[in-house]
Amino acid sequence: MADKSVITNLEARVKQLIDDHKRLSELCSELTAQRDTLRSEKRTLEERVRELDAELARMQLTEGLAGESRNREKARARVNRLMREVDKCIALLGQPLAVPKAE
Repeated sequence: MADKSVITNLEARVKQLIDDHKRLSELCSELTAQRDTLRSEKRTLEERVRELDAELARMQLTEGLAGESRNREKARARVNRLMREVDKCIALLGQPLAVPKAE
């Protein structure tokens, strides 16, 4: 009789473990889908932030160059920085390529 009670108890525990496993597997799937959705949304929002930052920089530069705002000094500094970068590129283009010597 005691053996039957032990077996019944084990069966109940195994059934509970199986039910718990199914429930947790479903929860894991739901959470994985939610995570993937949130990652995608995060990437979209980060891209939007980059676009808005670039648009803001363009607008500030435009306003600064037009002399319509207090961003004039920032605009001049940015234009000067860009011109120096272009000058460096031009200087690099004028340099001869280093050809390795054959030994």
